[in-house]
Formats: sequence, C-alpha cells, structure tokens
Amino acid sequence: YAFKKQGIIFTEKDFQRIFGQRNDAIIRGNMGREISQDEIESIANDKELYFRDSVKSNIQPFPGVIGLLKTLKSNGIAAAIASSAPLENIQLILVEIGIADYFQAIVFGREVAEGKPSPQVFLKAAQKLGVEPANCIVIEDAVAGVEGAKRAGMHCIAVTNTHDAAGLSRADLVVDSLVKVGIRDLEL
Repeated sequence: YAFKKQGIIFTEKDFQRIFGQRNDAIIRGNMGREISQDEIESIANDKELYFRDSVKSNIQPFPGVIGLLKTLKSNGIAAAIASSAPLENIQLILVEIGIADYFQAIVFGREVAEGKPSPQVFLKAAQKLGVEPANCIVIEDAVAGVEGAKRAGMHCIAVTNTHDAAGLSRADLVVDSLVKVGIRDLEL
C-alpha cells in the first residue's frame, strides 16, 4: 500500500526478501533513489497506519503460541519481544490477542540503531531481562531474525511461517509449528 502510493511495484517476493527488517532499511532499499529522513518517516507512517487498520480485531496467533507462552510462564522462564516493528504495532497485537502479561520486556525498532540481521535488538532484550545472551533462545520466522539471533550468540528456534526450512537453516531447530515446541526444546 505505502509503496503503491509512491508508484513502486512491491511484490510478494519483495516482501519475503525484506521480512523482519526495519522500515528505514526496507524503504531505502526499495525507493530506487535518494530519500530524505522525512520521506522515510512519511512512507513508514502510511505503512504502519495501514497495517494497524487492516489487522485490528482480526489478529490470530499462530498455532502453539499461547500454549508455549503458558509453558514459559508456568516454568518461570522470562520472555521478551525483540521486534523491528513500531511499539504501537506490538502493543496492538499484544492487546488484541490478550498476551501482554506473558512478556517481561519489549524492544522495538526505534530502540536500536540497526535492524535485523544486526544482533542489537536481541542483545537489548537480553539486557532488559537481565539474562546473558548465551542463555537466551530466540524464536524467529525471518531469515534476518535468525541471522541476528546467531550473531548475538543466542540459540534460535525457527518457525516456517514465512520462509521454508532451507532459508532458516542457521537456526538450531527448525519447526513448522510452535505446537511442536515443548519445554525440552528450550533446555540449553
């Protein structure tokens, strides 16, 4: 939608290539010309407003998410969200699904200087939780996210929601659903 307003064709293949990256990197990489920070912010705002309008009251968690969050909580395992998304998007999703109480920390795109595959967002989440990176397990569905987790020195479980297993192969474990992830998979 936001790129269409700019006269740019953005395909599903383009989306797969950039999935999990920050807006500024996505926009710069697809505009085909120099672009000011003000233009980036305007396009990003259009994109995020469209996203929030289109998903509100229509968000469903992927299979296994709620069960895994309950398992983490009942076993005293802290959880954080480390996302390239704006905080408003994260909060909308947490409230709509009713899972905000399962997370002890949130790190969003603007809190770090670099987006995934940089490890910054994951390292900041570990810092907020007070946990060493080597004791963290990242659950990701984006190639850039898996790369960032591994660069952070963290373990990674990848879910094939958006990419095939081959594209996520750097992860320590690749599953097609979080339904298949249990407490034993989280033991380091």
